Formats: sequence, C-alpha cells, structure tokens
Amino acid sequence: MQILITLWFALLPLFSVTEEAPAPVNRVIAARDYCKIYGAVYLERDPKYKNTAAHTVYLNEEEAFANMVVYRENNKLFADATAVWYLTPNKAFADHIVYVTDNRNFADFTVHFTNVRSFAACRE
Repeated sequence: MQILITLWFALLPLFSVTEEAPAPVNRVIAARDYCKIYGAVYLERDPKYKNTAAHTVYLNEEEAFANMVVYRENNKLFADATAVWYLTPNKAFADHIVYVTDNRNFADFTVHFTNVRSFAACRE
C-alpha cells in the first residue's frame, strides 16, 4: 500500500493540469501617425512644456525635404483635411499640440508651410 501511495505522488506532477504563463506577445509599437494631424494645432515653443506635446516637429524652409506640406487655414471649421492646420493661439482650444524644435535630429517629422491649399500633403 505504501508503494502505491509513493508511486501515485511520484506520477502526480505528470498528470496534473497546471496553468502556464501565456507566451509573451510580440507587440510592435506603431509609430505615431503624423499624417492624421489636422484641425486646430498649437505650436509649443517653450521647452518646459515639451512633454505635453504629442509630436516634435522641425519647421523646414525647403518643401522638397519636408515630410508634411501644411496649409495654414484661417478658419478652424475649414481645417478638415490632411495637412490643413488652423494655428490656434491658445493651447486649450487645440486638437493637437506640437512642439517645435530647432534641431532636425530631435524631430518626429518636418513641416513646410505652403500658401496653396491643393499643395497640402503628407509624405510617408
């Protein structure tokens, strides 16, 4: 009888149902899609509030090297397409807060402002 109990305890781990930890999931952190920025945008220039901004941009003088060509809309209601921004003077009224940097290497993307609405585009 003692041999039977010892055998049972020895084989118990083989037949027991244990919950295994789930395998780690390879999650790819998607890059922030800056092409979805449109509407009221506040350009933050104070380095103290850099962490409150969703994106960091560099204002490029050359259209050829910019990731996004942006049209400045005068009316917030008409800033409803990709790369069409209404630059709001108040952070509280902004849909997106963007930090402007002087160093291109620290920027998530580069922006060039155009005067023609049909030229507004996002280049991925």
